[in-house]
Amino acid sequence: MTKTRSKWQLVVVGILLLLTLQYVLWRSLFTLNLDTLVNGVFSLGLLLAEILRLAGSTIQLFFLSQIKDRSREADWGELSVISGRFTPSVDILIPTYNEHPSILRRTIIGCQALEYTRKTIYLLDDTRRPEIKRLAAELGCEYITRPNNLNAKAGNLNNAFPQTSGDLIAVFDADFIPTRNFLKRTVGFFKDKEVALVQTPQSYYNPDPVAYNLGLENILTAEEELFYRHIQPIRDSTNSIVCCGTSFVVRRSALLSIGGFFTDSIAEDYYTGVCLSALGYKLIYLDEKLSAGLAAENIASHVSQRLRWAQGTLQGLFIEANPLTIPGLTHLQRLVHLDGLLYWFTSWSRIYFLIVPIAYTFFGIICFKATATEVLCFLVPFYLLQFSVFSWVNCGSRSAFMSDIYSVVSCFPIGLTVLQTMLNPFSRGFKVTPKGISRESFNYNWQLASPLIIVFVATAISFGFNLSELLIPVSSLPSLETAQLTQGISLAWIWSGYNLLVLSIALLILLDSPNPDTNEWFDLRKVVRINIGGQTYWGMTKLISQVGAQIKLTEKLSISLKDNIKVSLKIMGENLRLQGKITHTDLTSETPTLQIGFNQQMSLPQTRCLIEMLFCGVGQWKPCDTPGELSLLWLLLKSLLQPRFVFNRNPNLSTISSAEVPSSTLTKLNGGIAVVAPAPKAMETVADFQEDNSFQPLLKPISLVAQPRVKPPSVPQKVGEEVAIKVAIPMNPELNSQVEASAHWEAEGETVVIKVAIPNELIQN
Repeated sequence: MTKTRSKWQLVVVGILLLLTLQYVLWRSLFTLNLDTLVNGVFSLGLLLAEILRLAGSTIQLFFLSQIKDRSREADWGELSVISGRFTPSVDILIPTYNEHPSILRRTIIGCQALEYTRKTIYLLDDTRRPEIKRLAAELGCEYITRPNNLNAKAGNLNNAFPQTSGDLIAVFDADFIPTRNFLKRTVGFFKDKEVALVQTPQSYYNPDPVAYNLGLENILTAEEELFYRHIQPIRDSTNSIVCCGTSFVVRRSALLSIGGFFTDSIAEDYYTGVCLSALGYKLIYLDEKLSAGLAAENIASHVSQRLRWAQGTLQGLFIEANPLTIPGLTHLQRLVHLDGLLYWFTSWSRIYFLIVPIAYTFFGIICFKATATEVLCFLVPFYLLQFSVFSWVNCGSRSAFMSDIYSVVSCFPIGLTVLQTMLNPFSRGFKVTPKGISRESFNYNWQLASPLIIVFVATAISFGFNLSELLIPVSSLPSLETAQLTQGISLAWIWSGYNLLVLSIALLILLDSPNPDTNEWFDLRKVVRINIGGQTYWGMTKLISQVGAQIKLTEKLSISLKDNIKVSLKIMGENLRLQGKITHTDLTSETPTLQIGFNQQMSLPQTRCLIEMLFCGVGQWKPCDTPGELSLLWLLLKSLLQPRFVFNRNPNLSTISSAEVPSSTLTKLNGGIAVVAPAPKAMETVADFQEDNSFQPLLKPISLVAQPRVKPPSVPQKVGEEVAIKVAIPMNPELNSQVEASAHWEAEGETVVIKVAIPNELIQN
């Protein structure tokens, strides 16, 4: 099914395509400066750099109207899985190399919490560590190792392949934790025998290092969001998605037909997908956040990841699985893969754009000839429109300004890697990104900063020189020459000024901020009951992690607190009881706030419940949109003028925004209350539900929990008393069935629980 695009969005795409064609023709025919050999070389180089950048965006715009929304297909597939009509066996593979056992513990428990019966979990240890074998035994999953590390991750997966037997294989990196419904949302696609692979987006439960170093975590989107929310859906329209190495499911028989996971490139995931596609199999991209892992935890790891991706992708030009030549792909598929290959060469375009104004200032090289009228008619409207609608076209996943900053941060190392790969594609092997890293102090990455500092100094000189020249009268020159000089200087100082701003922010990003706590704290609201010194209090969590919680109480304390006083608490709705100590208090307001550190000697059931609550909730990971261009510019300027290393050297806990549960709503229906969504959501009052009259498909028997502060009159006031309600089940546009259900108050936490079972006659294949 093709995703509905607004009429105006398609109109804007059409205008952009026409302006791009007009701009390229104008640049090619009227603006080249071929007066001298040096000017000619630089002028042609600038045109080539621009075309290289525009090629990728033009290809993406061409396919934008064909984006597919797979959610409805996933809905019907989930019904088949829940009803038991389609439940193939699934082997879940977790490859690990050097990740800490605490990271693996979370992933294994998350996989075990998957709501799917026919599953077997395998931990694939490529470093033969005794503690990892003990961890597998403790948690009750299978353990597989091998005597060597041949072919890195792909070799590890292929080693386990013949030792497993599931119809489908799900793969999660060692740090990636699935939500409970991951398999229910993905397995149903395999009812179609032609489907070989289903890929889902990668989300992250820790801050992106770029956002963290700028102090804008929970504001800036991660760099990968553009790929997963914009580029992957576009690639899905031509059956050319990228298999990303984690959070995907593949059909065993299809994988067997290509000889297992691809091993001739360090981008084994990408070329596994290419080989499957070349045999005519379908590759599906389900744009739903169904898992989360650790983003690179410092800027060096962040850039190192991209160097590996660049090398692995470009290795495809030298192997049999080259997507441009491998038999079986269509011309449109090759075009989309070409876009992916060309992307890495745009690092050289970015370097060139940094150098051009410097070359003009220091060497008098003029790469561009145009009158002021031509600039206003062709260049300004083209780039202004591109800049203005960039975020809108890519669904709010990235701003144009932030894209430039990301590219500048890594342009020199990626440019060098591209050159090395083209000369010697297999010079470096697979390198695992380190995870679980803590930092006690600020650390500046001088290796990445060195070339940027040199360019920054040269650009600053260029900016100052061109600005001063612009302010000095040049009337002694002939009028035409004066006009050309003034125009050239004007363009040079504007260009230099923009580069100077981008370089300044990029250099600030290279300063890694302290991150002493490797435990992620989530902005998650849960009702808790706390026992302190024999007194019971109620409160709501403000922050919570695996090691503690920050809780805002509903009343003042009637006892005096001592340091490290022991407490016990129950998290309502989770059946989770924990013990701990108060580590910090804020008693200045009417409602005190306590910070509690949990006892680390938790039982396995406690650990499971806590991890599942923090990481595995259905709808846990919600996409967020990037700020608008002007808002973002203001935020970045604030970060630049008030850097964290000066004004916030000891930041508070870094938190990750987390959705309580997915969008569930209650609404009035014929005098009763109707459930119109598939899973629970904590709300302040039932009235909040009643205000939302939207309808979403109900896909499974549910337990819908509302946690009102005040009991509304529309629900029973006594524990155990029930009220009859009707539940809407809109399976499809032609069917809007209703079934009888009931609601009652629970004794603890005053929560309304509504349970519904879907009649068999409403479940379809």
